[in-house]
Amino acid sequence: MTGPARIQYVTRMKFDLDQPATINVVRAYAPGVLRIGERAFTRSLIVTAATIIEGWRPLSMEELQAADLEPLLELRPEVLLIGSGARQKFPERATLAALYAARIGFEIMDTGAACRTYNVLAAEGRNVAAALIVEPVA
Repeated sequence: MTGPARIQYVTRMKFDLDQPATINVVRAYAPGVLRIGERAFTRSLIVTAATIIEGWRPLSMEELQAADLEPLLELRPEVLLIGSGARQKFPERATLAALYAARIGFEIMDTGAACRTYNVLAAEGRNVAAALIVEPVA
């Protein structure tokens, strides 16, 4: 008997996340600024593959109100990512009631993680929206 069979790979596969040129891609995130494509944003915003809604009201998760979610309900995303700023913070459950009622799946994470997750899902062609809190730099 011989030893265990050795596997030989004859093809090398390169794994890259190809971003279609026609979608909004988050290029960078740092405290106080978010870059989508070639544009820099210093205020909270909502982004989908095709749309950017600038000047989203909340500057922190503590300021998030149910009325702030209305533009997201109109977009009807399959998945909603809520970026809570530099750290993961959760709003009051009642604030999110409209998302539960509309049966919109959502995840809450820090804004950097929400940006990365948004890019992956948007590149896959998913109907994803990200509501990203950009906290002002003190």
